[in-house]
Amino acid sequence: MCQHRRISVSILSTITSPADVSRLSHKQVDGLAKEIRSFLVESVSQTGGHLGPNLGVVELSISLHRVFDSPRDTIVFDTGHQSYVHKVLTGRKDFTNLRSEGGLSGYPSRTESVHDVVENSHASTALSWAAGIARGYRLAGEDRSVVAVIGDGALTGGMAWEALNNIAEDQSLPLVIVLNDNDRSYEPTIGGMARKFDVTGVTRRLDQVRVSKDYESILNWGKKTLRASGPPGRLAYDAIHGFKRGVKDVLVDAGIFDALGIKYVGPVDGHKIRDLDTALEMAKEYGGPVVVHAITEKGRGYQPALDDVADRFHAVGQIHPETGLPIVQSGFGWTAVFADEILQAATRDPKIVALTAAMLRPVGLGPMRDAFPDRVIDTGIAEQHAVTTAAGLAFAGYHPVVALYATFLNRAYDQLLMDVALHRAPVTVVLDRAGITGNDGASHNGMWDLSLAAMIPGLRVAAPRDEATLRDELNEALAIDDGPTLLRYPKGSVPEAIPAVDRVGSLDIIGRSGGSGPRVLVVSIGATAGAALAATSVTTADVTIIDPRWVLPISEELIDFVEGFDAIVTIEDGLRDGGVGQQIADLASCPVTVLGVSRHFIDHASRKDILAREHMTGDDVITAVRAAAGHGPALSIASDA
Repeated sequence: MCQHRRISVSILSTITSPADVSRLSHKQVDGLAKEIRSFLVESVSQTGGHLGPNLGVVELSISLHRVFDSPRDTIVFDTGHQSYVHKVLTGRKDFTNLRSEGGLSGYPSRTESVHDVVENSHASTALSWAAGIARGYRLAGEDRSVVAVIGDGALTGGMAWEALNNIAEDQSLPLVIVLNDNDRSYEPTIGGMARKFDVTGVTRRLDQVRVSKDYESILNWGKKTLRASGPPGRLAYDAIHGFKRGVKDVLVDAGIFDALGIKYVGPVDGHKIRDLDTALEMAKEYGGPVVVHAITEKGRGYQPALDDVADRFHAVGQIHPETGLPIVQSGFGWTAVFADEILQAATRDPKIVALTAAMLRPVGLGPMRDAFPDRVIDTGIAEQHAVTTAAGLAFAGYHPVVALYATFLNRAYDQLLMDVALHRAPVTVVLDRAGITGNDGASHNGMWDLSLAAMIPGLRVAAPRDEATLRDELNEALAIDDGPTLLRYPKGSVPEAIPAVDRVGSLDIIGRSGGSGPRVLVVSIGATAGAALAATSVTTADVTIIDPRWVLPISEELIDFVEGFDAIVTIEDGLRDGGVGQQIADLASCPVTVLGVSRHFIDHASRKDILAREHMTGDDVITAVRAAAGHGPALSIASDA
């Protein structure tokens, strides 16, 4: 008699769409959660990416797709780096080239799937998006649910609270707000609103009552009837209402949501799918704005992530999945140089205070915070608040240093313009990951800062080319006390030292070709110096390569210097439109060729490939110099659009 051996088929292999998730039993979805965690560790360890946040939202993502019918129901993630599990459940399981050209984006992407809505990975925006979408559906008469998943520190952002305040005014808005409370952004979440809610086993029945339409009808009837019956009735209503609030406050801390009048469900264990399903169903059926508070654990199920006290493997490079150790040790980076130099400067000068917006260790302020905890301020995901707080510190006699990723300065432009520059405040803004960042995609490229900075009166901008100039220019910025300064550098390792061969005033001459043809000047901005130096090979022209060091505003010294040349080529890791090169072209009397980033959103790809497409390589500099000297065809550069 033959015996049939049962072949084990993974649950994950059967999932091609959210409909497949909905049909699973609770026992099966628990198994699916385990398989997804294994899949994430195995896949992300090979490519790098946001591992910790996604390990924490496995059950939550599964439950969302069981209760809501995506894409008919709209799910908006804030921040988008929590969307890996969502991608898996919506049929995108090929993580082979995650965050690489041709592969999946590290954030939601409309070009990938109809299940993705918001591509921008800037935090604290989901509630506003969701409110607009929900209002649009209602205006169109469409019965569709909208869910905003906010967490991983995003609720510390001011825009989220503006949205909540507005949402609370519309009690019929069909919007479910899922608060993914993992107590962290990169580090443990900052701020009074970030306190942990206690999980108790007695809240579910209260939740069922709170999101009951009958309960609301009875409350409204009682309020109207008792208050209309004179002083005794009003006294009775106040007593009952006070008792109700007292009981609720003992059992549940609904915090600001209750004060705003937004229904609150939870807290719910964010790793128990059955409980999540129940809570989300109640919120969905209510028909008005409801907050579902889920307690999750960042890095859940992966011990190396849980052991990482700094950020629970918020973002990792390629790692050994068994140990979590990096496969290749990264080189000494720009961030590490800044971290060392700002600590030294703060040790010398007690008036230096540093601020950041939920990016303390990623921007290099960890060592200074460890040494001077009272002089490092983490505002949470609140760049506007950070910059204006810096203006206040400057008024009080300090020299604040605001350290951000370059892409996030966009969010505080008005504050830099009106609160800092208008008041000539001695604030230094340090921008990490300026220019092309590559694999993090369109929303993380820090390519806008030079064009934005060029429009701000009195803002002096430095762009170091190597470690020595970063250290020097940071200290020069800290010595300026009559207005704001900005220092910007790229992502990645610091290049080999590029010493000046000569100096004219504050301008560094970093190379010459020794040719005998027309005199061509190459102006290198910051980290593009390596590409600019390729022009030393052009002997058909007399080429001089300079690094202005302080690149904005264009100095009289630089304008005087360029007057002796027949043509100029500029190269910068920022927009051609409105950037440093264009400022030089507007002032120079000779022809100027501007190399830089064209004005469009750049999809995720390697920095090397993007620079090649944007005509910013050493070969492109050589071609531009030859053309400027009249010895070759001009570069074919697409116009900005």
